[in-house]
Amino acid sequence: MSRYVVAITGGIASGKSEVTRRFERLGVHVADADVAARALVEPGQPALADIVARFGAGVLDAQGRLDRAALRRHVFDNDQARRDLEAILHPRIREALARECAQAPGAYAMVAVPLLTEVGGRDAYPWVDRVLAVDVPVDEQVRRLMRRDGIDEALARRMLAAQATREQRLALADDVIGNDGPLDALDAAVSALHARYLALAADATARHTPT
Repeated sequence: MSRYVVAITGGIASGKSEVTRRFERLGVHVADADVAARALVEPGQPALADIVARFGAGVLDAQGRLDRAALRRHVFDNDQARRDLEAILHPRIREALARECAQAPGAYAMVAVPLLTEVGGRDAYPWVDRVLAVDVPVDEQVRRLMRRDGIDEALARRMLAAQATREQRLALADDVIGNDGPLDALDAAVSALHARYLALAADATARHTPT
């Protein structure tokens, strides 16, 4: 892929959406893995047919759409079922995201993959040039999850335990935005990284342009 691509990732309730919205306001196209995944399971899509073939028609609602709650019951605490679902969806998600980034306008594109560490990191996304992690302390994630979802601390911590650790995400990252401060600090951090990515994209383009 000739397009310069920055992946953005982070744990649940880290504030990835706040960060991506700021990049979008600067004119950066953001391809979102969650959006791609939802499109892939619309009625008539091959991925939905494969999910029904694997898990049965009980994962569909009365209108023939994916019943996400029913599907979650199949894969909850069932590692093989979860792996089967990932094998159906993840290659298609990566293909859709790569295609969207390649066609994106601007000097560089971003791809938002919340579970980048969990799905294989750079090995799964070899066309990503750089990784940006949105980081907050675990205790702050717990507080945000409790407030956002109306859950107790024990459940919030179980949800965090199901994801990669903070340390694993930071080890994958080239750049880190700490998102536990005031919003004006977030604005400044995004602006600085945007300038850096523009320069890196220009340099990559120059290196790949025949002389």
